Amino acid sequence: MAVRRLPLEALHEEAGARFAPFAGWQMPLQYRGIVAEHTAVRTAVGVFDVSHMGRASVEGPRAAERIRSTVSYDVTRMEPGEGRYALYVTEQGGIADDLFIYRVEAERWLVVHNAANAERDFERLSAVAVAPGASAVDVTDETVMLAVQGPLALDRLAGILGAAVAGLKPRRCAELRWRSGTVLVARTGYTGEDGAECVTDAGRGAKLWGALLESGAAPCGLGARDTLRLEAALPLHGHDIDVTTHPREARLGWVVTLDDGAPFEGRAALERLSAEPPSRVLSCIRLEARGVLREGLAVLEPGRAGAPPVGRLTSGAHGPTLGSGIGMAYLPPALAEPGTPLAIEIRGRALPARVVARPFYRRPRGA
Repeated sequence: MAVRRLPLEALHEEAGARFAPFAGWQMPLQYRGIVAEHTAVRTAVGVFDVSHMGRASVEGPRAAERIRSTVSYDVTRMEPGEGRYALYVTEQGGIADDLFIYRVEAERWLVVHNAANAERDFERLSAVAVAPGASAVDVTDETVMLAVQGPLALDRLAGILGAAVAGLKPRRCAELRWRSGTVLVARTGYTGEDGAECVTDAGRGAKLWGALLESGAAPCGLGARDTLRLEAALPLHGHDIDVTTHPREARLGWVVTLDDGAPFEGRAALERLSAEPPSRVLSCIRLEARGVLREGLAVLEPGRAGAPPVGRLTSGAHGPTLGSGIGMAYLPPALAEPGTPLAIEIRGRALPARVVARPFYRRPRGA
């Protein structure tokens, strides 16, 4: 299968991007360097091209109920201009994917899927939207999606798109007029910082990219996006969550609505699982020695030489803001309390680590 390319690829080349394949796309991995880009987002503002994410427009008077029939959250409760995180769930209660849903207008929605699952996710969504009163169209190829993140993100966007950006509340969205067209701006992101995600056509997206760089936003790639989301303890599908994990053990029970009685795939399994305490929970672990954490490393219980691992890292990296190795793993509840001592096996050595509260990093209050 041919590798897909971003509409703005030439602009990324001009900005000095180093590319790498990801989920079938040729994506910018880094520009000035992962740590520099990570720091720019934590201290000022960075912009990511996330146009590889699948985007579907769903319209019609019954769109809300049709979307609800296939996702974990009761989207019929959403107001126009609101965005919500949700899950697709298997019949066994596993997480088939996570997604973000925006109610742009009363009868018009934008559903954003992970790139690796976008084709399968759209098939799932369009299958329920064929009923009278709803329709779904894949708009990935005709749009661009830019994530502008950091403590100065809204200020920079307001200077470009207008003062209405500053008035957006968290997880709210609005279509704004700009350059003889519109830009959908949502106060959402995947970095643990404030900011917004912008969706528009490719031509206007190129102008927005240029305006953001002129305003001082640092171009950022997938490398920094991964370290930022890990510091914020945000799960990555295919790593921290997948069809073998269910929402409660992934600490995502808050995105499951069971009190409305509406049928959706996996509901019966989730009702059963909600009545049982999880046997494991996704936990944050911080290394207390020098070392690099990576997915798959064994998590050990100190003082039990020769015992099997109590878990394995689902994600791991150096946390630039924290200055130490950090990772996530599913642990037995008895070992998941913050402060619990653990060890990580790296190259035959058991290095000391400790469970810490989620998330690893939380932006300063008022920032």
